[in-house]
Amino acid sequence: MTRRLLAALCLGLALSGAAHAAIDTYEFGSEAERERFRVLTEELRCPKCQNQNIADSNAPIATDLRREIHRMLEEGKSDDEIVDYLVDRYGDFVRYKPPVNARTFFLWFGPALLLVGGLGILGVIVARRRKVENAPREALLSAEENARLAALLERESQDKKDQ
Repeated sequence: MTRRLLAALCLGLALSGAAHAAIDTYEFGSEAERERFRVLTEELRCPKCQNQNIADSNAPIATDLRREIHRMLEEGKSDDEIVDYLVDRYGDFVRYKPPVNARTFFLWFGPALLLVGGLGILGVIVARRRKVENAPREALLSAEENARLAALLERESQDKKDQ
């Protein structure tokens, strides 16, 4: 009986945090405005949560940003004006898809450049190995080195015969 009571108490404490979570409710003039709000909050990233959009984040700053977006929608601002305002405040980080410019060049094209560079290095390595595997021993060594190798091999075969 005490185990069940203890389990129920632990479960109640664990769920009590979710019960205190606030749910934002906003009044919109039209369904189109509600849809704009939804799209904007899903396309913008929470500055604190980093990989969560403003709509899904429970961070206080996300709550403030949702309130700010709602206020600007009521003022009749366009989506671009709202996004520009947030980018001015928080930088391109607030966008999931930042624009292509000098600061974000490597963000957009870095993975492709790394892939092309890696394939180029792999190609050079494969070409060198093929050259070494296909070349006869004489082509790899100079005449002096070939003579020295022949002498060493001859001496080794003489040592084996003498034993």
